[in-house]
Amino acid sequence: MPPQLRRPPGPALPVLPYRKPTRGRDYWVLDDVLPTIDEIRARCLAKQDWDLGYPHKPEAWPGMRAMPALEPDELAHVEALVARTVGVDRVWALGQAEGGTFNHNCVQVVGEGESEPRPHTDSRALCRYAAVLYLNPGVPKQAGTSFYRQSLPGGRLGGNVVLPPHNNLVEALGTRYVPADSFTEDFAVPHRYNRLLLYSANLMHTATGYWGSTLEDKRMTAVFFWMA
Repeated sequence: MPPQLRRPPGPALPVLPYRKPTRGRDYWVLDDVLPTIDEIRARCLAKQDWDLGYPHKPEAWPGMRAMPALEPDELAHVEALVARTVGVDRVWALGQAEGGTFNHNCVQVVGEGESEPRPHTDSRALCRYAAVLYLNPGVPKQAGTSFYRQSLPGGRLGGNVVLPPHNNLVEALGTRYVPADSFTEDFAVPHRYNRLLLYSANLMHTATGYWGSTLEDKRMTAVFFWMA
């Protein structure tokens, strides 16, 4: 889970290292990824087995989610593309026996007002790369994904990347509760239907914003977490 924001000032947070996100090294924008994207979206809209988060239930995570997002042949197509893109022989998701995440290849639906941007990193113990596939053609560009960095007292800027020995942002900061002004947007990648945004999982990121009020028009994405 990402750090939770709080307003009262607390102890000074550790300053993370900064790695300027560079396209082709730290993140990749891959458009028109799946030829059957309309079928995939229709299948996701027809799902009946949604797990419900906030505000439907008192959960820390927002909206609705279900698995799987992609069928095996579709997932294999995406994974082959990802492996070629980052220059490795293959990518893979950890299984349950290896302590892997249960949200790989998961479709997530979050509407306007159901959450706010929550900067976080994905666990280095679970993945090296993460990706989001945008599954709604009607969502505006400003509902894409943003990369963040620390905002420090006095207007100074801090870092954006989690390195060993820490596995995630909460470990690196030493707390889950941070002041509300602890982070600032570095840059955003716009939402586009059938776009796969692939990035190094240890970079600080979040959904830029959410959209919609019905299943058909809410921000719908599929998320992936791979080792390499």
